Amino acid sequence: MKEEAGRPHDVVLFGATGFVGALTAEYLAANAPADCRWALAARDLGKLERLRDRLAALHPAAADVPLIRADASDPAAVRELAAATRVLATTVGPYVLYGGEIVAACAASGTDYVDLTGEPEFVDRTYVLHDAQARETGARLVHACGFDSIPADLGTYFTVAQLPRDVPIRVDGFMRSNALFSGGTLASALTAMGRAPQTLAAARERRLHEHRLPGRRIRGPLGVPRFSRETGTWGLPLPTLDPRIVTRSAAALDRYGPDFRYRHYASVKHLPFALGGTAAVGATAALAQLPPARQWLMDRWEPGRGPDAERRARSWFTVRFVGEGGGRRVLTEVSGGDPGYGETAKMLAESALCLAYDALPQRAGQLTTAVAMGDSLLDRLQKAGIRFRVASAR
Repeated sequence: MKEEAGRPHDVVLFGATGFVGALTAEYLAANAPADCRWALAARDLGKLERLRDRLAALHPAAADVPLIRADASDPAAVRELAAATRVLATTVGPYVLYGGEIVAACAASGTDYVDLTGEPEFVDRTYVLHDAQARETGARLVHACGFDSIPADLGTYFTVAQLPRDVPIRVDGFMRSNALFSGGTLASALTAMGRAPQTLAAARERRLHEHRLPGRRIRGPLGVPRFSRETGTWGLPLPTLDPRIVTRSAAALDRYGPDFRYRHYASVKHLPFALGGTAAVGATAALAQLPPARQWLMDRWEPGRGPDAERRARSWFTVRFVGEGGGRRVLTEVSGGDPGYGETAKMLAESALCLAYDALPQRAGQLTTAVAMGDSLLDRLQKAGIRFRVASAR
């Protein structure tokens, strides 16, 4: 456990009164170690007090959890918040709009940082602006610690471990789920879709700063729609943050071999549904380019709202990975319950606790979950009920 003098908190959850934030607070109240000095932060103190009362009704010890009022747009308040904790977990999005001051404060103060972003622009801008300083201060900046992108990142990490070393490796991931999304998730997705030029510019700028990998080749091509015999489904290329996270893990870890390729798909059983889903995503992305249309879509499902407990209890996800290398072929699977809320809250909380308490590699800067936490987080998630298994191997 990393000791840092003068910091009153081990973990602070920022954005605790939002939909996913409240679920993460519930998870921490039930699962944080008894000696964990954790706190809740948000801009509305009244909402924080009501949240703490709800937690205390189920877990009496939560009645003593400190509450911190802070606004993501107030640099001074955010700097004070970051300096008061060893790990800061934030659910305040869209991150490209509200996350900049928070991650900057963590990088400057040497505070470990985890978030739930699925926004490539934000991740790339964070790297350009704050990776170097975080390396100097010792801060670990770990993005995408929820359904974006832990199943893909740690699922690939788990799959690669089943294959021979020092050989070219190919992994394809196929994601299926029946879950619904919240207003906050919709707002983040539409914001990202509506910022295509800024996203491309951020990616270009990042490439200017990243180190080359002499002697190794790492790729994450989009791929094309195809039928997968291994999963028995149609695979539709998913242009999400997930493959970027996976390939950054591969670039940082020699275990992925001298030549690594990852492709990421949505897994659909019937071709007509696949084509219809592709058309729907394309239409939504087109509408998101128009500010009035984007705002109209956001207004249909306001941030702070999401599926109720009964609907979440019926939700599930499965990501299957087909990996091959060195003459060996494996089919692995990561699966769990409601991906966007229950399991995402679990993943974020366990990531924060992992950084706070586990013996981890001595790394700093912008990192992925596989690079920062690897086996330790994999073990935590398995104990928490997320399943990683080898379905077949030959």
